[in-house]
Amino acid sequence: MAGASVGGAFLSAALQVLFDRMASQGFLDFIRGKKLEKGLVKKLKPTLMSVKAVLDDAEDKQITNPNVKDWVSELKDAVYDAEDLVDEIATEALRTRLEAEDEIASTKVIRVVSSFNPFSRGMESKLEDVLERLESLVKQKEILGLKEYCRGEKAFQRPPATSLVDESGVYGRGNEKEAIMKLLCLENANGNQLDVIPIVGMGGVGKTTLAQLVYNDKRVDEWFDIKAWVCVSEEFDAFRVTKTILEEITSICDSSQNLNQLQLKLKEKLLGKKFLFVLDDVWNEKYVDWEELRSPFCFGAKNSKIVVTTRNESVASIMRTVPPYHLNILSDEDCWELFAKHAFVDTSPSMHPNLTATGEAMVKRCRGLPLAAKALGGLLRCNLDVDEWNKISTSNLWDITDDLLLNFKSKEEMEEQGKEYFKDLASRSFFHQLSLDKSCFVMHDLISDLAKSVAGEFFCRLEGCDNLCEINQKARHLSNVQENYDVRKKFETLPKAKGLRSFLSLKSLPWHSYVTNKVMHDLLSKSRLRVLSLAKYCNINEIPKEISKLKHLRSLDLSGSSIKSLPNSLSTLYNLQMLTLFRCSNLVELPKDMGRLINMYYLNIRGTMLARMPKGMGKLKDLRTLTNFVLGEQNGSSIEELGKLKHLHGKLAISGLKNVACARDAKSVNLKDKMNLKELEFIWKKHTYGSEVLGQFEADKEVLQQLEPHTNLEHLVIGFYRGTRFPEWVGHSSFLNVVSVNLRGCKFCHSMPPLGQLSSLKSLSISEFSAVVKVGDEFYGSDHALTKPFGSLENLRFEDMPEWEEWFCFKVEAFCLLQELSIIDCPKLTKNLPKHLQSLTKLEIRNCENLQSLLPRTTRIRQLNLRRCDALRLEPLPCGLQKLQIRDLNIDDSMLEKMVQHCSHLKKLAMLDCSKLKILPEGKVPITLKELNIERCPVLDCSKILLYTALESLMIEGKCHKLESFPLGSMPMLNYVSIWECEDLKSICASNGSHQRLSRLNYLHIYHCTNFTSLEIEDELSATNLTSLTLWHCMTLKSLPEQMRSLFPSLDHLSIRYCPEIESFPEEGLSSKLKTIEIGRTDKLIASMMRRAWGLRTLPSLRGFELSGAELEMESFPEEHMLPSSITSLTISDLPDLKFLDNKAFQHFTSLCELIIDSCPKLQSMPEKSLLTSLSYLSINNCPLLRKRFKKKKGKDWPKVSHIPVIHNHGELII
Repeated sequence: MAGASVGGAFLSAALQVLFDRMASQGFLDFIRGKKLEKGLVKKLKPTLMSVKAVLDDAEDKQITNPNVKDWVSELKDAVYDAEDLVDEIATEALRTRLEAEDEIASTKVIRVVSSFNPFSRGMESKLEDVLERLESLVKQKEILGLKEYCRGEKAFQRPPATSLVDESGVYGRGNEKEAIMKLLCLENANGNQLDVIPIVGMGGVGKTTLAQLVYNDKRVDEWFDIKAWVCVSEEFDAFRVTKTILEEITSICDSSQNLNQLQLKLKEKLLGKKFLFVLDDVWNEKYVDWEELRSPFCFGAKNSKIVVTTRNESVASIMRTVPPYHLNILSDEDCWELFAKHAFVDTSPSMHPNLTATGEAMVKRCRGLPLAAKALGGLLRCNLDVDEWNKISTSNLWDITDDLLLNFKSKEEMEEQGKEYFKDLASRSFFHQLSLDKSCFVMHDLISDLAKSVAGEFFCRLEGCDNLCEINQKARHLSNVQENYDVRKKFETLPKAKGLRSFLSLKSLPWHSYVTNKVMHDLLSKSRLRVLSLAKYCNINEIPKEISKLKHLRSLDLSGSSIKSLPNSLSTLYNLQMLTLFRCSNLVELPKDMGRLINMYYLNIRGTMLARMPKGMGKLKDLRTLTNFVLGEQNGSSIEELGKLKHLHGKLAISGLKNVACARDAKSVNLKDKMNLKELEFIWKKHTYGSEVLGQFEADKEVLQQLEPHTNLEHLVIGFYRGTRFPEWVGHSSFLNVVSVNLRGCKFCHSMPPLGQLSSLKSLSISEFSAVVKVGDEFYGSDHALTKPFGSLENLRFEDMPEWEEWFCFKVEAFCLLQELSIIDCPKLTKNLPKHLQSLTKLEIRNCENLQSLLPRTTRIRQLNLRRCDALRLEPLPCGLQKLQIRDLNIDDSMLEKMVQHCSHLKKLAMLDCSKLKILPEGKVPITLKELNIERCPVLDCSKILLYTALESLMIEGKCHKLESFPLGSMPMLNYVSIWECEDLKSICASNGSHQRLSRLNYLHIYHCTNFTSLEIEDELSATNLTSLTLWHCMTLKSLPEQMRSLFPSLDHLSIRYCPEIESFPEEGLSSKLKTIEIGRTDKLIASMMRRAWGLRTLPSLRGFELSGAELEMESFPEEHMLPSSITSLTISDLPDLKFLDNKAFQHFTSLCELIIDSCPKLQSMPEKSLLTSLSYLSINNCPLLRKRFKKKKGKDWPKVSHIPVIHNHGELII
C-alpha cells in the first residue's frame, strides 16, 4: 500500500512537471510554425491528461491486480520517454537561441539551422512512437476498469489511539517509562506553571505506547487532580482538541459551538488544579495554533504537565519547555518477545525450534520497531507452517503501513524546496543523522525497503560483482557502490538501460577505486543522462570529446579523478548546472568556452591545480556556488569577471591575487553586496622573494581594502598577503558573525589586526608571520564598548613566528572562554603567557626554547603537550590532567615528579626523546594509568612500568633499560603492546607471581629487538583474545611457544620477518582461526615449510598467505598440498631463484582470487589458464621474463590471463 501510494504520487508529479515544460514560452516559441506544433505535440498533452485522470484509481488497484501494476509500470516508462522528448526539444531551442546570440554566428548559419533542421524530422518519429504507446495505454484503462475519482475522498486516516493499553504486551520500555515518570514526579518540580514534555521518535517506535504506560500508572492519579487523553493527529483543530479535553474531564458531552465558550469552561475546570494532559500524534508546526490552544492551560496549578508524542523535531521545539525525550528502538531480544507474543498463540517458541531461526532473522529486519514486530507477529498468528515463514522471510518487502508515508509541501525555489524536503524528512525520522559524522544520514531498514519497493525496476543499485541487481531496459537511475576495482562483469548489463538518466558512484572504501574503461564507453552512449558521477576513480585521466552527446546532462561529478583537462566540447552541454571537480589534483585548465554554460549554478574546483579561470566566467550569471576563482598571470578571466557573479553564496576562495593590476579592479568584485558569502579565502602566492622590493607589495593593502566583504561573513582566511599592515575591516567589530579566522604566510606584517573585537570569534590560527616581534594592545582592539576581548574565542594557535619575542596581555578579561592554546615554532618568545585562562583544557607548546613563562593557571586543563621548551618554569600540574606528552625536554626525575605529583586522574603519559629521565615517578603517576608511550629515553628504568597494572596500551621504542624480561601477566588489562628496538629485552613471559589470564590482549607486536630470545606464556595464562602477533627483526629468537595453538586460540594474523633462527612452528600447530600469515627473510622456517612440516593445509580459515625474501634455492613454489584450498590471496616476492609456479598446487586453489608476484627475476611461466579461473586480480612487478609474455593482446601468454578482470603488469593497469 505504501509503495503504491508513493509511486503514484511520483508519477502524478512527473506528469505535472511535463505539463509545465510543455507550457513554457521557450518550448512554444521553438515548435511554433513547425509540423510538431500542428499535430503531434498538440495530441501529447490531452493523451497524458487522460491517463493522469485515472492514476489514483490505478494506484490503489495495482496492489491486488497484477495487470494494473504492469499498466502503471508501462505508463511510467512511456512518461519517462515523453519527458526525454520534451527535454530534447527544449534543449534544442536553447542551443539554437545561444548560437543565434553568439557574436561569431553568421546570418547564413542561422538561416541554415532554421530552414533545414534534421532534428525536427527525427523528433517527429520519436513523438509518434511515444504517442502510439500512450494511446494504447489509454485504451487499456477501460478494459482494466480504471475510473476517475477525487483522491482526497479516499485519503488514508490513521485511527485515533486511546489511552488504554495492555501492559502485558509491552516489552523493553521499563526504563523509558521511569524516565518520563521522573519528569512528572513532584519531587522534581521546578516551579513552572506548565511543563510540556515531548516524546520524539520515528513512526512505529512506540511513542503512543509509552505515553499510555505513563498515563495509566497509579502514581499519576496520586500526583495529579485531573488527567485527559487526546489523539490530535495531522489535522490540528484547537476547537476539537479543547472540546475533547473538556469532555474527558467532565465525562459530559459538551454542545458549545465556539472556541471561546469551550476555553472559558475549560479555564474554570482547571483553575487551581494540577493536571496531566497527553496530546498524542501531534504534527502541527504552527506556533500560533499552539498558543491558541494552550491559553486555558495557564490557569491550572503550578507543575501541571503536558506529554506530547510526535515524529517531528520542529513540533517538539515549538511546544517544549523541557528537552525532548528521544525514544530509541527496541533491542532484538525485546522485539523477539513482542513478536512471539503475537505469533505463537497457546504455545511458545521453545516448542517450535524449527521456526526460531527464521523468526529471529525476520525480527532483526524489524530493526527494533515494535509496530513492525507486532504487525509481523499478527501476520503469522497461529500460522506455524515452516514454508510460510520462509516465504515471508525471503520476500523483498513486507506490508509497510501507510503511517510511514509523508506529505510534501510545494515550494517555488527548487534548491530551497529540496532543502525543505530533506529537513522535513529528517525531522520526521525518515533519515537518521549519524552521531560520529554529522554530515551523514542513514535510513532505517524498513524505510529503505519502502524506498526500494517504490523504485521498482526503474532504479537499480550495483553492489559487488556477486550481488548484482537486474538492469533492464526500463532502468532510469543506477547507483554504483564502488569496489576497489570495478570490473567489466559488474557493468555487463548496463547497455540494456537505453534510457538511463542517472549514474551515481557511491564511495564505500577509504582508498582509491579503479574502473574499467568500458564504463566510460557505455555511458557516453546514454544520451538521456541527467546525472553522471564518476567520482573517486583515480584511473580516469581523460574525458572524451564525445561527452557532448550527453545533451540532457545537468550534473557531472569527476571528483578525485586524474584528469588534467576537460574537452572544450563540454561547453556545449547547455543544460549543465553542476560541475564537481573536487580534488582533481592534476587538473590545470577548464574548457576555454566555459562561459557558454549559462545554466551553471554550482562549480566546485577546490583542490585542483588550475592556473587561471577561462575567459567569460562573468557570463555564468546564475552561478550560486563557486569554490575558487583563480587569477592567472595572463589570459583567462580577470577579477572584474567575478564582480558580475551577483548570486554567489557559501564559500569562495580567490587565489592569485598578486596578479591584480590595481585596487580599482578589486573594487569591481563588490564583495560588500554579496551578503550570502559566508566563507572567504584571499590567497596571494607563497613568497619567492628574489629581487622583489618590500615597497612593491604595499599595493596589496589597497587590493585587500577593496575586497572588504559583507558583515554576514562567518569564516575568513588570508594567505601570503604581502602588505605590512592589514586594512581596517580585518578585525572590525561590525563583523558580528565571524567565528573563525586563519591568517598564514603574511611575512611582511609587523603587527596584528585587532581581532579581539570580533565578538563571535571562536577559532583563530596565525602562522608564518616573520616580521612580528610583539603582540600587544593592537591585537585586542580599541573598541571601548567591548569589555572582554576575545570573549568567545575557544581555540587559539600561533605557529612559525621566528621573530616573535613578547606577548602582552594586560586585560584579565581576555580569553575568558579559551579552551585550546597552541604555540609552535616560536624560538624567540621569552615573556609571560596570559595567566588567567580559567577555561583552558588543552595546551600545546613546541619548539619555543626561550619561553621562560609559567604555565597558565587553570584547574580545567586536561591535556598538555610540551616539546623543546626547556626554559619553561614548570610547577605542579593540576589534578584533573588526563593526557601528558613531553618530548625533547631536558627534564630530570625530580622535575617530572614535581610536575605530576597531583595528577591523580592521569590516563595517558607519553615521554619521547627525554635523555635525562632515569626513573618513572613512583607513587606520583597513578597506577590507574591507561596508556603509556616511552620512546627513545635511553637511561629510563623501564622495569617500573610493571607497577601500572591498569595499563591498556603500552608502546616502547628505543633502549629498554633494565627491562630484560617483560611479564605480561602483571598487566591483565593490556589490549595493545608494541615494543621497538629494545636491545635489553630478552624475553616476554606471562607471569610474575600473578595468575590472571591475558583475556584482553588483542595485539602483540615486537620489532627490531635483536637480543629477544624467548616468547613463553604459561598454559593457564593464555591470551584467549589475541588476534594479531607480529615478530620482525628478532634476530636471536629461536622458537615460538610450544602450546601456541591453545595459548592463542583467537589468533587470525601472524607476521614473521627477519627472524633467521626460528626453525619451525610448534608441533601442536597454529590457531584454527588464522586468516593471514606473512613470512619473510626467515630461511630456516621457510625450509621447514618446504618439508611440509608446518601443517598449514589443516588451517580451515586461512585466506591470505605471503612469502617473501628467501635465499634458499627454490625453483618452484608452492608445493602441492602445502596450503589449504581456502586460500583467496597469495603473495610471492623476492625469491631470486624461483622459475615457475607449481601447476599441481594451483589445481587445489579453487578459491584463489588474488595473486601478487614481485621481484622474482627468473620466473618464466605461470600456471595453466584452467588453474587460474577463479582469479579476479593479478599483479606482476619486477619480473622481467614475465613482462613481455603477459603484455595485453601481444604477449605470448596473454591468453592465459586475459580472462582475469584486473591485471597490474609492471605499472600498466588492465581492467
